[in-house]
Amino acid sequence: MQRTVAVTGATGFIGRALLSALTAGGWQVKALRRAAARSPEYKQQPIEWVTGTLDDAGSLRHLLQGVDAVVHCAGAVRGISPAQFDAVNEQGVANLLAAALAQETAPRFIALSSLAAREPGLSPYAASKRKGELVLLSAADRLSWIALRPPAVYGPGDRELLPLFQLMAKGISAVPRVHDSRFSLIYVDDLVRALMRCLERNDIPMGIYELDDGHPGGYRWADIERTVAAQCHRSVRRVAIPLWLLAAVVGVNVLLARIRGVAPMLTPGKVRELAHPDWVCDSSEWRRVSGWLPEFSFSEGLRRTLFCGADAAE
Repeated sequence: MQRTVAVTGATGFIGRALLSALTAGGWQVKALRRAAARSPEYKQQPIEWVTGTLDDAGSLRHLLQGVDAVVHCAGAVRGISPAQFDAVNEQGVANLLAAALAQETAPRFIALSSLAAREPGLSPYAASKRKGELVLLSAADRLSWIALRPPAVYGPGDRELLPLFQLMAKGISAVPRVHDSRFSLIYVDDLVRALMRCLERNDIPMGIYELDDGHPGGYRWADIERTVAAQCHRSVRRVAIPLWLLAAVVGVNVLLARIRGVAPMLTPGKVRELAHPDWVCDSSEWRRVSGWLPEFSFSEGLRRTLFCGADAAE
């Protein structure tokens, strides 16, 4: 019997990769999109697009009607105030959860959280992602759910790390000056495989799990620069950006964003996240309960990101 899954955030970087995997795997897919969003096309089988938003109860009920599971990938990553993030990352989870519980049989709920939720005091974004997790924790006796906390996700079509890697490929590494900063990474296809594992196995215990590409102790910027240099056959020169200078740039960026009426990506909260020295994942529990293992090393993921990105973004 064909299984049906609902997906939010389906037109985003991770959502598009997930839809490809779902349609290739024979899932029947219902996907939420905003009215103005461009819907990707998939050759394997059609997708039922539901127009609406996370604050539209009617569209959420329609999205979840008759589905076996929901994968919640939508999230707010741009903004200044806590309210801008909470409206999506906390209340959006609550609204989707309410729609799930309104079904005759509540679908399994798989939420894409963030490693930032581990440090909610750093930024409004981090706090909002933790609040979204707490919404799920409050529903532990009413439906089955899993939340995944990935670190920085990269791959073809990525708009955050890809520009940084492309600049490194040209010989310049412009990174924050943070002493002994370490962080984990995960290639987008490995994250999608983890989400698929949540859908395919009903015996994974409810909980919040960290996952990464398995590199012990995470990475330093020097590790990233060496890998880019090896892939591109050229030297990479470090241009360390002092945090005070980054903060000054952020101040101007926030002011311009307010004048233009847009939500900025680079904010004081984001600087605090960048300055945090430890974004290393511990994926041991996730591996134990799921049997999932990453397939892509950073070297291979970087190769696919740098040299396949143009094709994947089409």
